[in-house]
Amino acid sequence: MTSQSPESRILVDPPVRAPSAVPIDDAVLPFEVSPLDLRGRLTRLGPALDELLDKHDYPAPVAKLLGEAIVLTTLLGSALKFDGRFILQTQTDGPVSLMIVDFQAPDRIRAYARFDAEKLVPGLTTGQLLGKGHMAMTVDQGPDMSRYQGLVALDGGNLEDAAHEYFARSEQIPTRVRLAVGEEWRTGENGPMHRWRAGGMLLQFLPKAPERAQRDISGGDAPEGVELDVPPEDDAWLEGQSLIATVEDIELIDPDLSGERLLFRLFNERGVRVFSSLPLRAKCSCSREAVSAMLNNFAPQDRADMVKDDKVVVTCEFCSSVYEFTPAEAGVES
Repeated sequence: MTSQSPESRILVDPPVRAPSAVPIDDAVLPFEVSPLDLRGRLTRLGPALDELLDKHDYPAPVAKLLGEAIVLTTLLGSALKFDGRFILQTQTDGPVSLMIVDFQAPDRIRAYARFDAEKLVPGLTTGQLLGKGHMAMTVDQGPDMSRYQGLVALDGGNLEDAAHEYFARSEQIPTRVRLAVGEEWRTGENGPMHRWRAGGMLLQFLPKAPERAQRDISGGDAPEGVELDVPPEDDAWLEGQSLIATVEDIELIDPDLSGERLLFRLFNERGVRVFSSLPLRAKCSCSREAVSAMLNNFAPQDRADMVKDDKVVVTCEFCSSVYEFTPAEAGVES
């Protein structure tokens, strides 16, 4: 019996199989295209998206925009390696003045949008719905850890543009994002049935060799007339960008097309490896105990002003749950 030399290695090829034809909703599917140094994630949302949007009966343009924000949040939040939170928030002067999407690792999502119905005229683009303002992306690592926040200006572009700007300036990782949200109508026993569907893909170039690292932007603060040393785009990243650009909205939301088959369509010539999918669910973190603790943080006069018809009523903006308290339970002094 002989032992192997420490320098020798046993190379085991990863298992190869046909892409699954079974679509999986409400999940994030991580993947890798090793020959091109590409890594990414694919999100497909169905029932969970319905639950998040239907609680508020948003007008269709608002629901679609918030759906895109939800997809983007799942693509980014699912990368957390700890039990923290990823929060996406937009504040703008447009018809949809506020959006908050809260992803709590490993799988919980809640979302809310504030809008001005009088400004929702037909035919508005995403950029017009948002208007001017900013998008904040916050990573909350817990009460004993510092928060990290990146800000991106919103000035008439869509959420894909904002995500690209965020990664170029904050993370400096070459990244491309595709987002799609649509309405599905199917015949049911009681007539047409309406469902929301959404999908998204995030693709990043992460070469192992540092000399192949890319930079999406040049230094904006460089003096005028100074030429910066910007390396040419890597051929692998150029190929990755061209491939994700071919993804159509209908492919991202098609209920009959599995995520694995979509990835195989895109990357089969290079070889794509998928990892275990990460489930997603619509779940608010509010509770009677949490609302009671929030009330205790208000000033006594503010709590007293909240009493109507001898009770204090608090409605969760995220899930529309209603919590009722007696004045004594709310800490109102008699």
